Amino acid sequence: MITMNNIIKVKETDSTNQLLKKQSEEQALDEGVTLVSGFQTAGKGQRGNRWESEAGKNITCSIILYPEFLPLKQQFLLSEAVALGIKDAVEQYLRPVEIKWPNDIYYQNKKLAGILIENELTGQTIDKSIIGIGLNVNQDRFSSVAPNAVSMKQILGKEIDLDVLLEKTVNAILFRYNTLKDGNSASIVSAYHDSLYRKSGFHLFSDKNGLFSAKTEQVTGDGFLHLTTDEGEKRCYTFKEVSYV
Repeated sequence: MITMNNIIKVKETDSTNQLLKKQSEEQALDEGVTLVSGFQTAGKGQRGNRWESEAGKNITCSIILYPEFLPLKQQFLLSEAVALGIKDAVEQYLRPVEIKWPNDIYYQNKKLAGILIENELTGQTIDKSIIGIGLNVNQDRFSSVAPNAVSMKQILGKEIDLDVLLEKTVNAILFRYNTLKDGNSASIVSAYHDSLYRKSGFHLFSDKNGLFSAKTEQVTGDGFLHLTTDEGEKRCYTFKEVSYV
């Protein structure tokens, strides 16, 4: 069982993912080692987007894992487990929290957290994963670059202890990861689907052909989103091919 065993704190870095990757190349790091920075000068989100985070106000960290047990074709299970872990931690403060496919953490149509997972592969095996997390905690205002961002302080009206929340978050992620490592992927898949943003009913989506209405059927182990349109057509999308409206 992997447990929280080491926190590396730095005041500032360009990217916690890049710094943790560099450190892991220079020396062997135990699984679960977490690097947290007070500020990222070049924090990244999914699809190459910039991650906005005010210095000293939020959690920007990266965790190193070695999911060699996980087949490459099922690598999205890791994303599901991490998203569930963050959801578990945040829901100790507020709820309900949802997961917007693929792995953004949402509260009432606003984004609380983002995840960026970078895997190193050998053949069909994942040798190493760097899990980058940006969680909006005590920031009061966000720029127009992040029009739907929200922080826990904005929701609750009070500041959160960052160190306590970091420990809760890392422990919750590792708990879900251990569940996956123990072979209980079915519980991860079920919990992820139950936590999906807009999981019930028909909602507007957009793809290269324009707007359409559809309901979510499932997200498969390869990360594909399966939808059924209001006309009964089955559609399947990977990242970047479809977006919520």
